[in-house]
Amino acid sequence: MIVSELAQQAGFSTHAVRYYARIGLLKPQRHPENRYKLFEFDDIHRLHFIRQAKELGFKLNEIEKLLDQAYQGRSVCSDVRDILEQRIEQNKEEINQLQSKLKHMEGTLQRWEHVSDGTPNKKVLCPLIESECH
Repeated sequence: MIVSELAQQAGFSTHAVRYYARIGLLKPQRHPENRYKLFEFDDIHRLHFIRQAKELGFKLNEIEKLLDQAYQGRSVCSDVRDILEQRIEQNKEEINQLQSKLKHMEGTLQRWEHVSDGTPNKKVLCPLIESECH
């Protein structure tokens, strides 16, 4: 099947299918006469795997490695668990950083409640932001 057929059957955009083929997540054959990319029905399953892995936070290079290993007949479940554990820890750290940033922003906004608006001049563009630099 060609790009548009695969995209429609798998529920992806043609742009996404072409992109995944370009970066090697899909490995289409070429039609000998017109050089169109030809995909297999297995590529529908491969696209669904890519979507599910991305939703779990896997990066495209990780997905590519998993797909390659799986198609070589090697189990990837152990690697999947390891990657997901790492991603969970990374997400927890990002959440902590975002919570810290949110507290800083809320505190800053509270401090600014009674500060009057300033007019920009050659030395100060916004006294609110610039007061935070000191």
